[in-house]
Amino acid sequence: MSAAHSRRAVRALARLAETDPALAALALWCRHRDDDAPGLAASDVATIRYGPGFEGLSLAEQTGVAAHHILHVAFRHAPRSAALSVRLGGAFDADLFNIAADAIVNEALEAAGYVLPRPFVTLGGLLSEVFGEAGAGREALARLDAERLYLRLAGGPDRTERASRGRTDRPGGDDGQAAGGARLRRWAKAQGFATDILPGGPDGEGPERAEEDGAWRQRVARAMDQGRAAGRGIGRIGRSIADARPPTTRWELVLRGLVSRAVIEGPRPGFFRPSNRWLAQDSAARAEARPAPEFEPARPRSRAVPRIAMGIDVSGSIDAARLSRFAAEIAGIGRRTGAEVHVLAFDDAVQSSARMAGRDWAGEITRLRLTGGGGTSFHGVVAAAVALAPSVLVVLTDLDGAFGPTPRGLPVIWAVPDAASAPRPPFGRVIDLAS
Repeated sequence: MSAAHSRRAVRALARLAETDPALAALALWCRHRDDDAPGLAASDVATIRYGPGFEGLSLAEQTGVAAHHILHVAFRHAPRSAALSVRLGGAFDADLFNIAADAIVNEALEAAGYVLPRPFVTLGGLLSEVFGEAGAGREALARLDAERLYLRLAGGPDRTERASRGRTDRPGGDDGQAAGGARLRRWAKAQGFATDILPGGPDGEGPERAEEDGAWRQRVARAMDQGRAAGRGIGRIGRSIADARPPTTRWELVLRGLVSRAVIEGPRPGFFRPSNRWLAQDSAARAEARPAPEFEPARPRSRAVPRIAMGIDVSGSIDAARLSRFAAEIAGIGRRTGAEVHVLAFDDAVQSSARMAGRDWAGEITRLRLTGGGGTSFHGVVAAAVALAPSVLVVLTDLDGAFGPTPRGLPVIWAVPDAASAPRPPFGRVIDLAS
């Protein structure tokens, strides 16, 4: 049963109005309700529901919990979780996204001086536990939004365990990842984590969600400016919170645009042969003793079936989760454009190659024999791609390898799990799969 307006949160919201101009302003755009369902509190796209456990907290803790959920709503975590679910399909883990969002929000609130019921998940603690990155919380707050952190966790909890065992799993194996994910959940539960982001709101990319996202970005920006000007509360650090900034363009959209432009080429003028229309006009001009018309070149037909060459680095640096997402996106591009997709698995040489039949794109790619284990060299995969004469070469790699000469006339796209820490290639376009 839900009350029309929260009685439980009155004192906490009044405290926010006195101490934090930014969160007080954002609280006005949230609905506050009492509800017997959640323990302490939970929130969806616009409503914060305060449970019976909320009343047993101190005023300072109540203020911290209210602030926590105001940021969940303001940062649009519920609709962003829903959108990521659509983007990743059955591989999406809503609780893992909730852990990532809680870690970011709690790290920001702790930095702003708030008190939260202990224990609680923080970004610094999460990065230390999962990746061994001690003391990285405040720095990571400025570069990791909820999606980036989720994708890193979804693809990375197993890496620490693999390193400790001195083992590197091949792409496609997920035993280590499952073990790492279970360990992460045990740790989060020990830190007091409980699901507190409720489903709700538009989950696609249509105008309704875009309009609401834009409105909330403006509200957050104005509120943080007010807080910074006052020198109090979350506004003092608001500019350094990546989750408060506009999201970067998703890598899938960038890849889709680049590959589609390369594959769907319009006809190009060929100045060695005149067009049929020009021949007719020139013939008529000769018969009537008129000046010849301005030359008009023929436009040769594009290749009937364009090709995409896809190189997959199987030297051990690409995890199964990213390979699956990348394969699904390439499969989608192949379906939309009608292009042939040729997959080249390589490490220091091309280990296997296959042409996709086009009946079950994602399944075909993920069932390929992707074995390797040597070092990485891009000489062989680029040469093999050139021999196929594709419209574009897309390479999934960490860029840790030897580059050859720039291939003439072949666009190259490097799809990199973490472009910020990867070397810069001497040619081609880099797409960061962390976005």
